[in-house]
This record gives sequence, structure tokens and C-alpha cells, in this order.
Amino acid sequence: MLHLSADEARRLILRAQGLLGAPDRRAGVPGVLERLAAVQLDTISVLARSHELVPYARLGPVDRDVVQRAYWIRGRPGEPAAAFEYWAHAACILPAAQWPLFAFRRRHFRARGRRWHAVDPSVCDRVLAHLRDEGPMTSTDLGGAKRGGVWWDWSDVKIAVEHLLDVGDVVCTERRGWRRVYDLPERVLAPKIVARGDTLDDDACRRALVAVAGRALGVATLGDLADFHRLTQAHVAAVVGDTPLVPVRVRGWERGAWANPDLLAAGPPRGRHRTTLLSPFDSLVWDRPRTQRVFAFVHRLEAYTPAARRVHGYFAMPLLAGGRLCGRVDPKREGSTLHARTLTVEPHAIGAMATALREAATWVGCDAVALGEVRPASAAPALAAALA
Repeated sequence: MLHLSADEARRLILRAQGLLGAPDRRAGVPGVLERLAAVQLDTISVLARSHELVPYARLGPVDRDVVQRAYWIRGRPGEPAAAFEYWAHAACILPAAQWPLFAFRRRHFRARGRRWHAVDPSVCDRVLAHLRDEGPMTSTDLGGAKRGGVWWDWSDVKIAVEHLLDVGDVVCTERRGWRRVYDLPERVLAPKIVARGDTLDDDACRRALVAVAGRALGVATLGDLADFHRLTQAHVAAVVGDTPLVPVRVRGWERGAWANPDLLAAGPPRGRHRTTLLSPFDSLVWDRPRTQRVFAFVHRLEAYTPAARRVHGYFAMPLLAGGRLCGRVDPKREGSTLHARTLTVEPHAIGAMATALREAATWVGCDAVALGEVRPASAAPALAAALA
């Protein structure tokens, strides 16, 4: 069995995630999605929405319209969708080729008959008929997403169409103004993908998804592989031995791990480390225990924590520099100024933080950076000078 040092594993992980070495600009945003296998969606928008921050972290200041077109807008009329939305690590953008791999989850939702809300079959039938007869629609087009109460008080139409999305009778390959556009799989996915849609049994689906996760993560424990697509560790353990992944030991990791053999065969990863701010939902850091194990960095999203109890801020973005996580900042745009409201940085990474803040500010159309609370306070003068 191959033995890796913790640093070797960390560099392999960065390489797998597209954060070490020259970015593949020719492949662009679609190439980032293909490499990462899943890009998490979230409603929070600070610098930008998380799905925009993910390719930015790897490619630099990519135009945000380019990101939207890569995920949700097809090329020529009638051209099959390249990506779709579904439940993977969470709600994610996924390459269209993965549609058949989630047949096990679609079957599970169908057998359960509900997820959060009870489903009225007659409303499902009516929604499907509308989509067949009138083409793609948002929930607003279908009659409205809410009953008029709190945000989770969904209308019957919204409940029905989300259930149909869960079970695969409809698919989302487009958004309009952040609203999902629902359509029929046979109308927007390639025929060969639809034909393969339910041909894989549950174990075959999980085996393929574990292999996908292993390629995206580079080096991963059983728990890491399970977390990527929200599988159980028992399910991963049952199939991982039948994937191309190879067992490895990482010094300092309590549990054994699995690695992408193509990554290992390429030799020690070399190249330029990306200096950037990461979305809290970036796949490099979305698994909190893994982030602590690989980077010795405790990362927690505090957006849903009461303001008085937040330590690092509403949307603290980790700083990646030199292959390490060495700071974080809670940013906010106000006019043409990017405010770093709460910022923590290691002394050796002050220059890197300044670089990352300037690049992020320029990307979102700001021409100034304002510092709030800096930790340690002794770093504030040097950081201000570096920004100036």
C-alpha cells in the first residue's frame, strides 16, 4: 500500500481541485464543473453567489455572465443541456452525463412519496400536462411558488413540481432570475443520457458516484467519499473496492484513505498555487472535518448563527495562499467599496490577503477596499499598507 505524507496528500487534493498548477482556461467554466463533478448552489450572495465564486477561485476574474451560460444556457436551439441541478452534496450543478447515476436517489424519493411536504398526485399530473403542452416553466408560470405566508409555505404547485424534480419526471437545466425553469428530461437532455436514465441498479449508481467523488477529491477517507454525495459510509464501503480508486495511508490521518490512480501516476504535483478567497460552499472546504484534517483550519459558516454569537462573520471566506488556508474575511459590497468587515490573517499571509482582496474587489466592480476589524490588530497597519 502506498504511504503519503500529510503534505503530499494536501498537494494532491489541491491538484485534484484545480487549485495547484496552471488553470485550464481553454476548458473554462465547463472544465471546472467537469473537474469538480459538483458545484454547490446557495441563495446567499455577498461578493457573488457561491456557484460563481467557485470558478472564480480557479480561473481568476471570469465574467459572471460566462458562468451563467456555462451552467444553464445551452448553445444552439435544440442542443442538449450540458448540466442539470440535483441533490448531490446539497443542491448542486452537475454535468449532464451524471443524470443516470442518480437513478438510485430518484427511486428512493419515488418510493417514499414525499420529502418535506405531502404530495398531491392530481397536482403532479396537472403540472406535467402543463409542461408537456406549454413547454418549460418556472413555478411562477405554473401558478405561484408560495401560498402567501413564510418562505417555506409552498403552494401545491411548488410542492408538486419539486417532487417531480426529485423523482426525475422533470429536470432543471436553466434558471431565470434565480428561479428554476422546469422541463421534461427527454426535451433537454441528450437522448443517450435519458435512455440510460434508470438502467443502473442502486449499487452501480453508488459505485460510479464513489469513483466520481474520488477523482474530484484526489485523496479521501471513506467518510470523505460518503459526504461528497451524501451517501452512507456502509454504502461506500460496499462498492469502493470495485472502483478504480486505490487504497493509501496518509501520515497523521487516523483512518485509511483512497486516491485517484491517475493523479498518483502523474507524479508529484507542481506549479503555481492559487491565491484566492474561497466560498464557504467550495468543495475544497465544504466538508468541515476534512478541512480541519487536511489544512488544520477550523471552518464554519455563520450565516445562520445569530449575529451576536458570530466569531468570524456572516459569510467568512477562507483565504487560500501557498497551498494553505491562512486567514478569512467577511466581505460586503457597498457601492464601489469592498468592506472587509471582520478579517483574520496569519502574519506571513498579509501580502496574500491584500492580493486576494484587491482581485476580488476588482472582479465585482469595486475600486476600494475598506478594513474593519483585523485580527491580530498588529497586522492592520501592514495590511493597510499592502492594500495601498
